[in-house]
Amino acid sequence: MKLLLILFLGFIPTSLIWNENFNEAQQQAKTSHKQILISFSGSDWCGPCIRLRKEILESEVFETYAKENLILVRADFPRQKKNQLPAAQVKQNEALAEKYNPDGKFPYTLLVDENGKILKSWDGYPNEAAEKFVQEVKSR
Repeated sequence: MKLLLILFLGFIPTSLIWNENFNEAQQQAKTSHKQILISFSGSDWCGPCIRLRKEILESEVFETYAKENLILVRADFPRQKKNQLPAAQVKQNEALAEKYNPDGKFPYTLLVDENGKILKSWDGYPNEAAEKFVQEVKSR
């Protein structure tokens, strides 16, 4: 029975961990010397945001690269009442947007270094395959 459980657990897909706190992510990046990918998203109303998440950020090629090389931060701005975030999270997301996305673009994706310096940005849906997106991230 234990062997069966171990085999079963081995086949559970592992999803990436998306941080909701940029300051904590930045500390992790400084410790691990990794870059930070920030995704500004409207998860329940922004069609291009949903497409970006499904087609690129949840792709096997991106997840494989990100697990080893990136610290991920999602700043979500849902509109539907059932998806509302806690007030503290809204405040954090708004502060992050004030610093990195003052024009309120969605989706808006940034690659920053451990000190918060912008290395690359994607304004809107990057109309490319996940493999090309990963290559752009790697090139920075």
